[in-house]
Amino acid sequence: MRNSGKTVRLFVALLLATVAGGCVTAEHYVELKGQRLKVELAIDRDEQAMGLMFRESLPEDYGMLFIFTFEAPRSFWMKNTRIPLDILYFDRELALVSMVQNARPCAVRQCPGYPSERPAQYVLELNAGKAAELDVQRGDVLVLLFEL
Repeated sequence: MRNSGKTVRLFVALLLATVAGGCVTAEHYVELKGQRLKVELAIDRDEQAMGLMFRESLPEDYGMLFIFTFEAPRSFWMKNTRIPLDILYFDRELALVSMVQNARPCAVRQCPGYPSERPAQYVLELNAGKAAELDVQRGDVLVLLFEL
């Protein structure tokens, strides 16, 4: 019977290793103007509502990609966002249709909105200044380096 205790512990250890191994989050990347950027995905309503709120910083060449199920007019705000951001709006073909550069943090109750000029299905938030650094222009295409 002493071996059964070892067997149970070994089984539990293997089970935990399997579960932990299954929790590894895949890394996602996009490419814009030849620059590879690591992105977090915001796909469901809760992730989209939270966005980059309460973050103290955002690593270089890093962003958040909001993926919506359909193309529509979009508007973002900076409520509880602590870092300035560039907000880039892309249509269903992943072409840039609108952008807001250097959207400022907002901690007041009524924050201004930053609407897209045309319907968008994807929105990419980056550190403020990144769009200018890359010389991003309307019509530039975002390349997804992962499958949806």
